[in-house]
Amino acid sequence: MQKNGPFALAFHTLIVLFVLAPLIVVCFVAFTPQNTLSLPWNGLSLRWFAAVFHHPDFVASFWNSARLALFSATISTMLAVPSALAITRYSFRGRDALNALFLSPLIIPHLVIGVAFLRLFSFIGATGSFGWLVAAHVMVIMPYALRLILAALNGMDLSAEMAARTLGAGEWTVFRRITFPMLLPGISGGWLLAFINSFDELTMSIFVTAPSTVTLPVRMYMYASESIDPMMAAVSTLMIALTGVTMIILDRLFGLDQLLVGKG
Repeated sequence: MQKNGPFALAFHTLIVLFVLAPLIVVCFVAFTPQNTLSLPWNGLSLRWFAAVFHHPDFVASFWNSARLALFSATISTMLAVPSALAITRYSFRGRDALNALFLSPLIIPHLVIGVAFLRLFSFIGATGSFGWLVAAHVMVIMPYALRLILAALNGMDLSAEMAARTLGAGEWTVFRRITFPMLLPGISGGWLLAFINSFDELTMSIFVTAPSTVTLPVRMYMYASESIDPMMAAVSTLMIALTGVTMIILDRLFGLDQLLVGKG
């Protein structure tokens, strides 16, 4: 196997530093003792982290986002599994069109989707409903789960399923005992991607949230439009830390290659 030379390694290092530089700067700004966005040259302080936890709107918005992402990711994954099985395993008229329909939210701007949902919810009187907010997120994040599950199905060896059917196993038994365990890494990775995208969704959520269902990204946007203190940097740092810890735990328990790529 050919190894990267010094020039390639230096180039890759610069690219990684370029990508991480904004996150590093934000994390440093979160520890400033000043009242403005500035680097903590005169010492570190945790005052803005304490301010986040004493700000009830941010705490409530975090739990709204976590609850919304949990429901949305779970429902979208439950819908993506039978959809992926139908698209992959069966031939029927309109299969390609159905696949394109399910994946279309990936190419439609979320601004357009948000305006469309705003008009729909206003028309049916569902504005401010948490259930309809979950439905909107399910439509937007389902393609992420579907793509990963489709990839897992396309790379699955069918010999075990065929052997089980030859020995007399029914469709449900084959799915429960063979297909589902083999597909579990793709399902878990799809759920994880769906959860992350739901938690991070901002553009569409601005149009469909109500005062009682404001999510954390929307709350951050609203606060940043009114204030320029370092509390936004503290919230961002907490989200980065939470994401990093979650990825480390998942890597230790399951392995990110298995979850996101499907490698055993």
